[in-house]
Parts: sequence; structure tokens; C-alpha cells
Amino acid sequence: MTLTQLRYVIEVAGSHSMSEASRALFISQPSLSSSIKELEDEVGITIFMRSNRGISLTPEGEEFTGYARQVVEQYQLIESRYIAGERARKKFGVSMQHYAFAVKAFVEMAKRIDTDEYELFVRETKTYDVIEDVAGFRSEIGILYMNDFNRKVISKLLSERALEYHELLRCGIYVYMWKKHPLVEGLSDEELKDKTVSLEEMEKYPCLSFDQGRNNSFYFAEEVMSTYEYKHLIHADDRGTMLNLMVGLNGYTLCSGILCEDLNGSDFCAIRLRSDEMMSIVYITRKGTTLSPLGEIYLEEIRRFRVS
Repeated sequence: MTLTQLRYVIEVAGSHSMSEASRALFISQPSLSSSIKELEDEVGITIFMRSNRGISLTPEGEEFTGYARQVVEQYQLIESRYIAGERARKKFGVSMQHYAFAVKAFVEMAKRIDTDEYELFVRETKTYDVIEDVAGFRSEIGILYMNDFNRKVISKLLSERALEYHELLRCGIYVYMWKKHPLVEGLSDEELKDKTVSLEEMEKYPCLSFDQGRNNSFYFAEEVMSTYEYKHLIHADDRGTMLNLMVGLNGYTLCSGILCEDLNGSDFCAIRLRSDEMMSIVYITRKGTTLSPLGEIYLEEIRRFRVS
């Protein structure tokens, strides 16, 4: 196994085409195919599935490519630092469900970086993709929620991908809505803190849920109580649209109660739901790995947040 072969695999995985990858790598397609076949024989797995529709990664190939990216990236850091004599660029990536506080923690982490050279990645994405990003080395940390309903399924998925989770905080369930919603309009901030609502009171208003795409299972929902029979349910795929629907349709969503007015503004509030159900915000990492300095700073910042 050579570094060149690992680079070949990464290029083919990115282009989904042997011909396109060969042009980008400036080698012939037969030579590229032969090199990858030799690598597959050596490691004892099939990395790519070939068909008349093109080329795609097998599950084993997906895992292998994740490790390949890490090896190549680490080599590039060594090369730039010790061979080219360049200052090493700091890198860090985090993937998360749609949490404003997780984005805010990323912002505060970036402010604390003491170098002009860094490459950071922040991905607000679907639950399954958060897990795959960490498993595939695209992100060092993933942020998502767990409760008694989804814990077994999510834990199994993490274990299969050599991942583990760590609890950041445990909290009750809150209803997130704009402050001019009919149920809370005119209440002061102090009154909002003491206000509670039930799901029955919310029935006439649309419940908003983040769309999970192909993995739209109850277990992958970003909102707790995903199996409840809502009379009005709207799926959206980004946080900005969700906020617009709250204003335009008096919609609401269920959340942790952690507010972030710096990013979402002060026109929204979190009202405690009358329910005994609890949820946990967790971060996931690869098993047996040590967090980078940037990862430690990020977790330090996200731990500053508390339920309003």
C-alpha cells in the first residue's frame, strides 16, 4: 500500500468515475484501474463497485476511504511543516443537527484561534449525515440529541461505525415559537419563563420538523416526540426556513430550550412543554481518538450554553 494509491482512491471516490479521475491525476485509465485493483487485493476488500451506471464505494470502501483521507491529510501537514517549511494550517470540522447554539460555539471557537492560517468546516445537516461525517473523518465532532426512544438505534449505529457518544447536557422539552404567537403574545420575558404549554394546546398550529431525506425514520428525527400524531406537520430543510414558518404560520418546533439570540434574534422564545420526557444533547467522536486542541476549545464553548 502506497500513499499514491491512497490518493488514487480519494480522487476516484470524489469523481465517481475512473476516466475523470485518471484525467485529474494525469495517468492512463488502465494504470489507475490496475493500481486500485492491486490495492484491493492487498487489503482484501472491494473498495469500488463497478456497474454500467458508473462507480461507487462499497460500505467497506467508504470506511477505507475515510482512513485514507486522514492519512493523506496528515502527510500533507507533515510535508508542509517539515519539507516545505510552511507553518501548519490548523484544521477542524464539526457536523451538527440544526442547533443555533452549536453554531454559536463554533463562532466563539474561531475567535479564539491564535493563527491567521486555518481551515474550518461547519455542517448543519441531517442526523444520519452527522454520524457519517464523523465516521468518514469529514468532521472530528458531531452534535445531536438522544432520548429513551432513539438511544438504542443511534447507539447501535454509532457502535457499527466505531463511534462513541458523550453527554453534554440533559434537559426537558421546550416548544420553540415566535413571541407574537397567539399563545404567548404580550407576555413579558419573565412571564415567558414561567409559561408552560401542552401538545393539545398546540394542535391547531403546524408542527415544524427538519426533513431527514432518505433516512426519514422516526429514530432519525431531530425533534423529540416524533411519533406523536400531529394534525398539522410541515417538513423543512434549513433553520432559516423554519424561523420564517414560525412567523408566517405560527408554527412551532420542539427543542432543548437553549436560546441563541445572537444568531436567531430576540423575536423567538422557548416555552416549557408539560411533559415528563427528557432529552440529552451529546457529542460523538471516533473511538480511541484524542481530540485536537480546536476540538477541545469547541467543546469548552458549547458547554457554556444552558437552558434558558
